[in-house]
Amino acid sequence: MSGNCVFCQIVAGKIPCAKLYETETVLAFLDIAPVRKGHALVLPKAHHPTLWDLPAGLGEDLLAAMQAVGRAVMAATGAEGLNVGMNNHAAAGQLVPHAHFHLIPRHGGDGLSLWAQSAYAGQEEMTGLAQAIRAKI
Repeated sequence: MSGNCVFCQIVAGKIPCAKLYETETVLAFLDIAPVRKGHALVLPKAHHPTLWDLPAGLGEDLLAAMQAVGRAVMAATGAEGLNVGMNNHAAAGQLVPHAHFHLIPRHGGDGLSLWAQSAYAGQEEMTGLAQAIRAKI
């Protein structure tokens, strides 16, 4: 637990939440500032700042929670779809430095745009970047 982390304080019961799901390792609750009603957060109870800090074994618990909560959010809200997203680091929009996944219910024509697309200058630029990424794996 990180003492000044708001999610760690929620996990510890020091800050209330609208809890949806809980296991020994995972907690899910409604986002206090939802993009859409039913917007839920799924997070590990242990403090890990980003996706890259999560222990591999925790992935199974997080996936099971996202599947259960996602299905329930869709059913309860009548959503036709669901976005699952995660922001890592402040530059990507992460407001709380505790790894967490957003489950956002969607309805056709709801007007929510998550990001704008861009393009590569050409195939050479794209394959060059792919090569550089592969070299870092």
